[in-house]
Amino acid sequence: MSTETFLTVGRRVVTREAEALTLLSEALGDSFAQAVQLILDAPGRVIVSGMGKSGHIGRKIAATLASTGTPAHFVHPAEASHGDLGMLAKGDVTLVLSNSGETPELADIVAYTRRFSIPLIGVAGREGSTLLRESDVAILLPAAPEACETGIVPTTSTTMTLALGDALAIALMEHRKFTPTDFRQFHPGGKLGAQLSKVRDLMHGADELPLVAADAPMADALLTISQKGFGVVGVTDDTGALAGIITDGDLRRHMQGLLDLTASQVMTRAPKTIEPDALAEEALALMNDRKITCLFVTDPAENGRACGILHIHDCLRAGVA
Repeated sequence: MSTETFLTVGRRVVTREAEALTLLSEALGDSFAQAVQLILDAPGRVIVSGMGKSGHIGRKIAATLASTGTPAHFVHPAEASHGDLGMLAKGDVTLVLSNSGETPELADIVAYTRRFSIPLIGVAGREGSTLLRESDVAILLPAAPEACETGIVPTTSTTMTLALGDALAIALMEHRKFTPTDFRQFHPGGKLGAQLSKVRDLMHGADELPLVAADAPMADALLTISQKGFGVVGVTDDTGALAGIITDGDLRRHMQGLLDLTASQVMTRAPKTIEPDALAEEALALMNDRKITCLFVTDPAENGRACGILHIHDCLRAGVA
């Protein structure tokens, strides 16, 4: 096969799967809304199950649900028949996947849900199949050809099932008003965790803060800049609130008679600050936009007092970039 032939096949596969997703979008109806409501009403977990390729898709759906605020886990249907049915309990809701709707390995888990009145959401591509007949909520996947010319390899069918799982997860997530802060609780590691870090997670506080009073002589301000190592010093007013900041630019502008001045005479007033609960990514964007390397962190609840300082290197070391 030539390179052009490979490209032709690849484009055909992607096009067929994209067309199948369009069909799925148009086919979503009341059963989808009923499935979302059934999950919302369940006090327990979502138990996802499926065999073969549907099982692999089911694991991904369970992981997506769990990471977006809907407790869920995957139960393998064969293992369920050998003891793992005990993972299902009253209050749970099951989401069972099968393209044919007749997968024999699912019989025990379906029967168990019927016996103990555990709500069942069935997803299949064959109308009138056993799975859909037994389900409390039946979601029928639209008829779409598989991406292979033989029509036997699960491709468009698994893509639609995966997209359906994402649709359920996001509908639930948005209904629950699940925020990036909530999301970070389940994603503390890796690049995603870094991007969702808060300023308070990375800032320097307490004894590390470079601060002087407004009436402090510039000799003291220069000493503080040198000792703290941030290249800046914050200036506080009589209430302890951050009134200004002294940077190297301020020092250059006041070189003439610098040591005869006080901190308030040299400082830049009303400096840009950030709150401790802001995302570190927001702080990095602000520093890049203002072409600065440090941000003082102030807490509105403490009347503008500086509670920390964040250096751009803190963000970069944490992987926020």
